[in-house]
Amino acid sequence: MELTRWNPTRDMFSIRKQMNHLFDDVFRPVVRNDDSRLFKWDWHPTVDIYDNDENVVIKAELPGMDKKDIDIDVKNGVLTLKGERNFDNEVKEGKYYRRERTFGKFERFFRLPVKVDPEKINAKYKDGILTIDIPKPEEQKPKQIDVH
Repeated sequence: MELTRWNPTRDMFSIRKQMNHLFDDVFRPVVRNDDSRLFKWDWHPTVDIYDNDENVVIKAELPGMDKKDIDIDVKNGVLTLKGERNFDNEVKEGKYYRRERTFGKFERFFRLPVKVDPEKINAKYKDGILTIDIPKPEEQKPKQIDVH
């Protein structure tokens, strides 16, 4: 058995190196496997969900997307929002030095708090904001009771 001298700074640098690798793995873009070698991030659109007396409303930020690339599905009390934001690869006036906009497929799932009729769900897309209005059934809506 060989004796080695303990060096506390070596262990400190080892921990620092491990932490750097951890953060690099979290924030490093994933490279596509095709020939274009484009960088992309796994992204999910930001979403606000709120409830008013008549509807449950979901608002999603989907800037730069075309509404034909957005798909909404309701099944077994779960609303699925999915789509794909495409990469515009053509730049004629210069080179990219930094690219922060994200591209690729996304899929979000939302368990609905009430039983809904999928035929009555309304979705609007304007200025990069998707608004989904999910009407509550009559038995779920608050009722005003008059006091006599």
